[in-house]
Parts: sequence; structure tokens; C-alpha cells
Amino acid sequence: MVLLSQGARVEIMFSDAAGKSTQLTDTQQITRDAGRMMSRKIWLPKIIYNALPYFYILAGAGALFATIYISDWVWLLPHYLIFAVACLHMGVLVYRRRHKPRS
Repeated sequence: MVLLSQGARVEIMFSDAAGKSTQLTDTQQITRDAGRMMSRKIWLPKIIYNALPYFYILAGAGALFATIYISDWVWLLPHYLIFAVACLHMGVLVYRRRHKPRS
């Protein structure tokens, strides 16, 4: 308790919750482990790393050409087109970034 100049009192609460360790539930533990796994760096072999932009471009072109042959399944076309555009975009983006001249 702290006294102010006009007789008013202000009580300050101190919490000791930080000193207590609590057990996580199974779901919380799985979530924590998954977060750690997602933030880990992934090291790929150089051959796979160099082939990624070409793989993205081939996957995008394959999905784009596959839309020609799945015209009977109209509900699937937008998914293929979105996947194709995303893969083509990522392939070109990664290729351009890796081959950009250093300044």
C-alpha cells in the first residue's frame, strides 16, 4: 500500500505467477513443437536447391496445360489455375532473385 499526498491510498498488487511453472496440455505442447518445427531452417542439397525454380515453372506449366484436359470437371479448373499461376510466379521470382546481378 502506498500513501499519496491527500490521504488517498493506492494498493499495488504484486503477482507471483511468473515464479510458478505450469504444465502444458497435450494440445498446447503439440502447438509449441509444431511452431518450433516451422521456424527451423531447412538445408537442401545444392542440386535440389538449384532445381527449385525450374520445378516450380514445370509444375505451373503442367497444371496450366492440365486445365485443357479436365474441362469436364468445371469445379476443379479454378484450383488448377490458381496453383498454376502461383507456381509460375514463384518460379520466375526465385529465378530472377538468384540471377540478379550484385550491385
